[in-house]
Amino acid sequence: MLVRHRESTGLESQPEHFISLPLVSKKEDSADLPLVMNVVIKYWGEDFSPPTSGAAGDRGATMIHGIELGEALGFSSYIYKSSMKDLKKRIDQGIPPIVIMPGIQATVQHATVVSGYNSEERRILTYVPEPDTIGAIPESKFEQDWEQDDMIAIIMIPSDMKELLKNENLMFPKSNRICFEAEGLRQHGKVNEAIESLQKAIEIDSDNPQAWNLLGGIYNETNSDQAVPCYQNAIKLNSKYYLAYRGLGNYYLKMKDYSLAEAYYSNAININPSRFTPIYKNRAIARMQLGNNQGAKEDLVKYLEQMPAADDRKSIQEALDQF
Repeated sequence: MLVRHRESTGLESQPEHFISLPLVSKKEDSADLPLVMNVVIKYWGEDFSPPTSGAAGDRGATMIHGIELGEALGFSSYIYKSSMKDLKKRIDQGIPPIVIMPGIQATVQHATVVSGYNSEERRILTYVPEPDTIGAIPESKFEQDWEQDDMIAIIMIPSDMKELLKNENLMFPKSNRICFEAEGLRQHGKVNEAIESLQKAIEIDSDNPQAWNLLGGIYNETNSDQAVPCYQNAIKLNSKYYLAYRGLGNYYLKMKDYSLAEAYYSNAININPSRFTPIYKNRAIARMQLGNNQGAKEDLVKYLEQMPAADDRKSIQEALDQF
């Protein structure tokens, strides 16, 4: 395998299965490019020049934007359903994978770079944009969280290293790529194009829950009842798909079916009680409509506990005082 320039994080003691990733400073980071993309590209000894990233700055910090910029620099990219075994294999190949993980508070998802794993302590190591710092997550917790977004991984490698993956049987690479492209289209208001893209993704891989969930999300935004079977298909394929349960909760809340809204919000919260704090506020609305004021009060208290700096803290507190 080719040996390429990699900058050290300065960690004095590194685990055996570890990749030293470069520290990307706030000055170097680009507002129109995901941080994880800057980290990976810089790891391979390349850099996103300001003219390159700025040229498409109006597209926003979408993952597909970063992937396309990387490909313009000569990289090959793969977006696929991974596994813990696959993740460790990439680390041992010297390839830092980007993974899509649950967010916290008002962030529903975030991307992070896996920098290694510790076999003895059974921990996954992740990149933290601070000097001499890495994240260490128990493998079981990491896998449980990762499964909520169907274990999506993104790897970017120099094109002359493509042989490493030539005979690999990656799962959903084409349909996941289309999903990321469709999400970019949706974010820029091209709803019909996004729907057509996701329908194509489903034709390629009808068992890809991400495609069904994203399609359900677009139908939900347009108040179409077609959202329901899409979300349900995502859940059939991955019973831990948090966003599909939340999406159904949102749909039924809009439809004023408060019983089903509460049920689906509860399903999502049972999967991950700290992933997306505003879900508690939504469930509180459903519970109030159902006459469950005590349950609504508990949800609003939980909302403020998890997000103490919420912009609407004052109005939520006033609502609590009314109970």
